[in-house]
Amino acid sequence: MKSIILSGINKMEVVDTKMPVIQHSNDVLIKMKKVGVCGSDMHYFRTGRIGSQIVKYPFVVGHEGTGIVVETGKDVKKVKPGDNIVIEPAVFCGVCDQCLNNRKNTCRNLKFLGCPGQLEGCLSEYIVMPETSCFPFDDTLSHDKAVLAEPLSIGIYSVEIANPAKNAKIAILGAGPIGLSILFALKNKGFNKIYMTDIIDSRVEYAHKAGAIWAGNPEKTNILKYILENEPLQLDIVFECCGKQEAAENAINLLKPGGKLIIVGIPEFDNWNFPADIIRRKELSIINIRRQNECLDKAIKALSEDKTNFEKMITHHFDFHFTASAFELVSNYKDGVIKAVIDF
Repeated sequence: MKSIILSGINKMEVVDTKMPVIQHSNDVLIKMKKVGVCGSDMHYFRTGRIGSQIVKYPFVVGHEGTGIVVETGKDVKKVKPGDNIVIEPAVFCGVCDQCLNNRKNTCRNLKFLGCPGQLEGCLSEYIVMPETSCFPFDDTLSHDKAVLAEPLSIGIYSVEIANPAKNAKIAILGAGPIGLSILFALKNKGFNKIYMTDIIDSRVEYAHKAGAIWAGNPEKTNILKYILENEPLQLDIVFECCGKQEAAENAINLLKPGGKLIIVGIPEFDNWNFPADIIRRKELSIINIRRQNECLDKAIKALSEDKTNFEKMITHHFDFHFTASAFELVSNYKDGVIKAVIDF
């Protein structure tokens, strides 16, 4: 079969690899259909690392995927050959203290698709995953839409952790796929006072069309001035979705006393800097989001019921053999890209 490997910084190749086989009774052999290109993939593509997770070449990335079940192990009950599935990229142990306390996303023995030192990614024609990572969906949902379930699950989980009060005033800093997934999750819960920012004009425009009360480019507009003129008592919650120090600083200034900063974005640096005096005097809560926990089914259900054409967030499709072009496009934010998807 064919796989796409990272062979160096900003380098990808199509190579022949061995066909995976079922080795355990709970394994599922999957023929891949769609893979979404994620911002975390870009870290590995551009820098070869996310924090302590360092790529050893060659390596297959990719973790947002849908596929069709080809074969199952003898103990698999959840899916059968021919089923359409969304793939949960996290494989948890189920027996550690975190798993037993309903924190599978911070499992002590977690293995994640496309994460160096853990599991090869899903940019291959076939992969094998355990039954627990296979979430079926019916024909009312297309693979094009279903491939958004994994990022949307992060948006849903982020909103659950933030737990906004009724009539909360909220900002989302970063209007990429994760920021837009948070917007979608908030709108589904009835929140309307949502401000968004991004440094890419096409994403600002999309955020406004998708339901933000206001969206602006911080490189062209003084977003602090604008938002605080309209919200003099400041905001209840700010979601940081771009992994930028300046965004975190804006968030601190936008938040009211007792507010919450929810850090969802993955930075390319090692340490955040926060003004100790301000966060102490405001008694701000700073909460990090680690992927998602028990929200993939909720995302599939939300997409199945969606009447807002959330899949319009997918701006580009690429044939599997042109994955390198997709990564270059996303890495350089070319051609108004929001979400690129690889088609098998």
